[in-house]
Parts: sequence; C-alpha cells; structure tokens
Amino acid sequence: MASVAPPPHPDDRPPAGAAHPVPDAASYLSGTWTVDRELFDLSAGTSGRFHGMAVFRPADEGGGDGDGVLLHIEEGELTWGGAVSPASRTLRLSPRPDGTAEVAFADGRPFHDLDLRTGVWDARHPCVDDLYEGGFTVVSPDEWRVSWRVGGPAKDQLLRSVYRRRGTGAPDRP
Repeated sequence: MASVAPPPHPDDRPPAGAAHPVPDAASYLSGTWTVDRELFDLSAGTSGRFHGMAVFRPADEGGGDGDGVLLHIEEGELTWGGAVSPASRTLRLSPRPDGTAEVAFADGRPFHDLDLRTGVWDARHPCVDDLYEGGFTVVSPDEWRVSWRVGGPAKDQLLRSVYRRRGTGAPDRP
C-alpha cells in the first residue's frame, strides 16, 4: 500500500497578528457550523474525511439545568477505507467569566481548556499512553480551524478540521 502523507497545510496557523481575537469563546461558538475534517493515520499510511454539521447549543434546552454549558454536537459522514458511515460525537463546553471555557467529554471527563481571546490556542490532553496536541485558530467571525496531532505507542494520527458558520453566506464546502 502506498503511504498517504498529509498535504502541506499552510492555513494551520495564520501569520502573526492575522488571527481573529474572540473575547468570549461560548458566545462565538454558539450556533451551527459545517465541519470538514481530514484524518490521517500516519503509521498505516491511510486517510479519510468527515463532513457534517456541528451545533453548539445550551445544554438546558432539554429542560435540565445546564448552568450555561453548551453542548457541542457533531453529526455527519465519515469516509474511511472506501466505506462511508455515519459518525457523531458530543462534547460539553463550560464557559468561564473571563471568556475562556473548559471542554469536557459528554460524560463529564475533562478534555482541555479553551482560550480564544488572542484567536490562537494550543491544548494538550493525555489519554492513557497517548498525547493529543491541538492547535486552534480563529480565522474570521465565521471560520475557525483545529488540528490535532495524536501520538503514542499505538497511534500516529493527524486530524485537521475547518468549521464554517451556517446562515451567514459562508460556503458550506471549501
């Protein structure tokens, strides 16, 4: 099998000063976004894609007490190894008074902090023997990107996502 290397991605980080500062992560993220994600398994030399929607909505919309928590719900299609299948995930975003937030998995386990006040943020999440290193960049009021590099004894992966706000005239596809 031919090795699949991730293509150069010059948009991972904008030039100094080009990022879009966000004073309040939860307010910025609230709403509906399209998601386009490239996935690379670097050790196996394979790649795939995810395309779908992400909704950031109050956790208490179902009648419970969300205490300002936003649910980050992604749903779409994953194309991997020639197969297309539905894929989804849910995260919880807990806003802080300073405009930052704590991101947790759906079951409440901590994932990472999120501070978009400069428009750029680096996050780390140790998971058993693996390390997830994320780089967030806010490109504009209607677009943000995140790249996750996952390394460990069993994983060598790169995931690149582009989120574009729906309903603003921004294109759904790159």
